[in-house]
Amino acid sequence: MHNPQPAIPTPSLSGSVTATTTNSNNNNNNNIEDDAAAAAAAISAASTAAGEEQEPLRIAILLNSYRSRLLPAIRASYERTIRAVAPPGTQLAFYEPANRAAHFPDPARFDLVVVGGSNVDPRKSHPWILEVHDFLRRLVADFPHKKVLGICWGHQTIARVFGGKVVDAAYPEMGVATVHLTEAGRQFFGDVGAEGTLRLQQHHRREVAAAAAGFACLARGNQCLVSESNTVLTFQGHPEKDAETARLRLHDSLRWFGFDAALDEKAWARLLYRLDAEDDGPAVWRRILQWVREPPAPGPGVLDRTSRI
Repeated sequence: MHNPQPAIPTPSLSGSVTATTTNSNNNNNNNIEDDAAAAAAAISAASTAAGEEQEPLRIAILLNSYRSRLLPAIRASYERTIRAVAPPGTQLAFYEPANRAAHFPDPARFDLVVVGGSNVDPRKSHPWILEVHDFLRRLVADFPHKKVLGICWGHQTIARVFGGKVVDAAYPEMGVATVHLTEAGRQFFGDVGAEGTLRLQQHHRREVAAAAAGFACLARGNQCLVSESNTVLTFQGHPEKDAETARLRLHDSLRWFGFDAALDEKAWARLLYRLDAEDDGPAVWRRILQWVREPPAPGPGVLDRTSRI
């Protein structure tokens, strides 16, 4: 892979960036789904059979919340959930492009780049959002084999950048919800999705109405997408969010649903139940980290599908 100059800004892992060590359409899309899922399943089975000890990974995480007091808690949630399943020695580095100009990782130094959630509508064109768009375009151009993971706002933003459509959801979602897998999704997730569903924390008011060309749907309603190249994987749900972190956004219930603990005790109790419900986050993270090690699929890369906004 090449790293042309000038390239994406390359802040170091020291200073303002924290490094931590862990222990742990339709016909074409159907073809894409079948090919991507079959390749992933074969690689997954071979990897499991080999029983090889996994090398540590280097993961860059973009925290995109604008001036949020919850940023330390969000970072801690990533650390807890990834630490629980990642190989010993795995490194995490955090970046805040919404709050620090041009604060992006050098992809050459990482195995995975995560584009996380945000408190801002992804359809806006604030300067920092356009910088994230530019970063993503250059990332797939300069590092076409690099693995990229989008979560929530990252899922929506990646869809928007590469030609998909983001709209307001009919109903906001908060708490653990069931995600129904497509057949391709069942193959991709293997034992994790053996029953045809995943349970993930949700916290969103917008959704991907149309996936970008060259992306296969692994779950109904565009809840999970993977690129034809097997280099970009995105989730509307939050594998990185545990109940402790989910409860920090309970205050959104009044704005989103029109109630809080004082106005409707029963509705509040149901919401708390959903937030505290068991989810598949750890198993999904295991599959994500396994996917990071899979080779890209032959064929067009994501860059070939890029749209101009």
